[in-house]
Amino acid sequence: MFYRDERLALFIDGSNLYAAAKSLGFDIDYKLLRQEFMRRGKMLRAFYYTALLENDEYSPIRPLVDWLNYNGFTMVTKPAKEYTDSMGRRKVKGNMDIELTVDAMELAPHVDHVVLFSGDGDFRPLVEALQRKGVRVSVVSTIRSQPPMIADELRRQADNFIELDELRDVVGRPTREPRVETQDDDASNDD
Repeated sequence: MFYRDERLALFIDGSNLYAAAKSLGFDIDYKLLRQEFMRRGKMLRAFYYTALLENDEYSPIRPLVDWLNYNGFTMVTKPAKEYTDSMGRRKVKGNMDIELTVDAMELAPHVDHVVLFSGDGDFRPLVEALQRKGVRVSVVSTIRSQPPMIADELRRQADNFIELDELRDVVGRPTREPRVETQDDDASNDD
């Protein structure tokens, strides 16, 4: 439930939202997502949290981060840490929970409604703390994936649960398949 005159802030756990949308078979169109929530209330901020690999020559998330930064999102990034696990596999760790939590608590006196795009159960205490400050909290994730992407305790704590799959027609676009160039692509001048 949204009220047109309430002050909103979006807090997007980038990797969690990406995984939830991917599990449902679509990508998020962030321009449409921002427009949808601006329509639902007076949006003060839209935060996007993600860790970035600093030493990679090309990061597939870099174009998205740059686009979001130029299109009304407040980007919160930090370097991801790379390590090798006990099986010799390369792993990347970049948890943004603390940054998101601190920002949400700082903004709490200025908003009426927080929309958290994450299913991470670690955010349950944050939701509870925001509610004690009089802020309503909606959580966007999915229970339609196998396994569900939202922790049960987070869903129960939230004032409102928004099923991501139900936003598909409003904020989604089909998952892009990697483009495979052929000889014919180079020869055509259809542009």
